[in-house]
This record gives sequence, C-alpha cells and structure tokens, in this order.
Amino acid sequence: MTILTIATIIPLYNGGPFIRDALESVLAQSVPPDEILVVDDGSTDDGPAIVEEMAKIHPITLLRKPNGGQSSARNFAAERCSSSHIALLDQDDVWYPDHLATLRAPFVDGSNDERLAVVYGNLDHVDRDGKMVAHSCLDGFGSVHPKTTLQQCLERDMFMLPGASLLEKEALFKAGRFDERLSGYEDDDLFLRIFREGYRSRYIDRPVTKWRIHPGSTSYSLRMAVSRMIYYRKLVETFPNEPRLHQFWVRDYIAPRFFRSVVGDYINGSKAGDKPRMDRCWADMRVIAPELPRRTRRRFRRVAPLIHVVHRARLTNLARMLLRYAISDRKKAAVVLQRQVA
Repeated sequence: MTILTIATIIPLYNGGPFIRDALESVLAQSVPPDEILVVDDGSTDDGPAIVEEMAKIHPITLLRKPNGGQSSARNFAAERCSSSHIALLDQDDVWYPDHLATLRAPFVDGSNDERLAVVYGNLDHVDRDGKMVAHSCLDGFGSVHPKTTLQQCLERDMFMLPGASLLEKEALFKAGRFDERLSGYEDDDLFLRIFREGYRSRYIDRPVTKWRIHPGSTSYSLRMAVSRMIYYRKLVETFPNEPRLHQFWVRDYIAPRFFRSVVGDYINGSKAGDKPRMDRCWADMRVIAPELPRRTRRRFRRVAPLIHVVHRARLTNLARMLLRYAISDRKKAAVVLQRQVA
C-alpha cells in the first residue's frame, strides 16, 4: 500500500501582510505536512524575508523564480516536491488546524477508491483583517458538490477552491498541470481536466479554510478578466456544439455562464467607478453574445445599441438596468424594463 505523504505549496507574490498567518496555520496542523514549499514568484516586498526568518526554526523550503503567475509557481513547486499528494494554499488564506486531517481521511479510510484524486471542503469567508463575513460560504453559490457530470462542470464555476483541497500529484500531472496562461480560473480548468481523465472527487461539507477576500485579491483584478476570456475560448474550442448529438455545450452552458459572469463584473465595476474594468467587460460581452441561446441573444441585440451609448456616456444606472434585462427571464424582464422607462 502506498504511504500518503503531503506537500504544502504556497505561491508568494508581494504577500508580506499575510504570509506569516498562512504559514502559521500550516505549522499548527494536527496532522503536519511532510513538506512545506513556498515559491517566491518575483516578489518585491518583505514576504520572502518573512519566510526566510520562519525557515530558520521551521521545516520550510523557500524556492525562488522570476514572476510567472500563480499557476507557474504551483507547477514549479509540484515538480520539485517528493510527496504523493499536494495541499495548495494561497498566501492570504488560512487553514483550520484540522484541515489536512479532514481532507486526507477519505484517501486512507479503507474505501480503496483507486480513482479518488481530489478531496475538497467548504470555506469560511473572512475579510482582510481575518474577521468573519460568512460561514460555509459555498452553500450560497447553488453549486452541486461533488461534480459528477460534464454539464455540472461547465454550466457554473466549479467552486473547488485550491486552498480547501488535497489532490493526488499523479492526477495533477496526468491532467497536464496548471495552465500557466491563466491567472484566474486556473483551478476550474485543472479540476475539469482531472474530471475528464476519469478521476473522482469527494466533498467535505464543513469549512476547512478561511478564504480571505479583499480589494487586492485576484478576483478583482484586470488580469482575472483577461484570464476569464482565455478560459472561455479554451472551453469553446474543447467543447463545441454537437448538433448531430443534440449536445450544445457552448450555447446552453458555457456562453450563458460566462456572459452572466461578465455582466456581474460590469455591474460591480460600475458601482466601484472602475472604468477600465467596465470597458473590458463591455468588449467581452460582445464577444460572448453571438453564442448565447436565441432568446437571450435577441434580448441583448435589442438593447446593445442603447447600452453602448449609455456606456460611453457613463450612465451606469441605466446600463446596469439594461444588462439585467438582457440576462433575466423574458416576461419578468419586459415588465421591469417598462417600469424603469416609465
């Protein structure tokens, strides 16, 4: 029987304010990892110095590489670790003390599921200061766990957060590692490819990680928006519509999912007064719209000229209202639109 060993991998890029908390949560595990690897991905702050200081008294290995993004850093460490399994942690997140004990249990519980490759759990959402925002926050996203069909993997974000997962290293390499073009959605992309290889996952419905979301998070960056469209195009190429098989992966699942995401990002950007973000989202909407189901495509086409005018004039309230109409239920949306215009 193969002995399960665990390597903790933490990419580090200008994470000085958070890296100590992240590492202390790893060192406090009830079942400690066999390796702790921190990858300095070209940081310019004091983060690497903090890691070096902690490495003097704790078994922490600091690796260094030029900046290439989080996916590149994770791959870099995975290639150099010797453990059978990998526990990923983002620099600004924190594990609960039983994180590894909880996630490793399904691998060693005697079920002998040779295809089990990923075990992941729920998360608690905390703010920049580590204060609680929401318990078990994945419960609010309406996603199925674990994913058992391709449709489930394509129609919504996977919500298999790397910082709340333990994965088999062999499956990571079999699936092709993290796509280094992506600086956002790289986890969805990897876990989808692991699913497609025939591996199984298991979900632990309890928080194992504190997921810290703050203005500096990748989710709010322009890089995330760029990465989203790279991933969208990758999915469109990989899962084209197959009319003869009555399978319309792009039309029914991929395009609606990404269109909703871009519209939501545009609305949030407009509320924040983030003009570059709004411009990027408006351009992306026009790329995705032709692939939408007919009714949604027609609604968007109907209001797109007006949205373009109000977008250029920065009439954000009207733009938000029109976009909500474009993605909402047709009959309800028409009533709302009439009321708003009146």
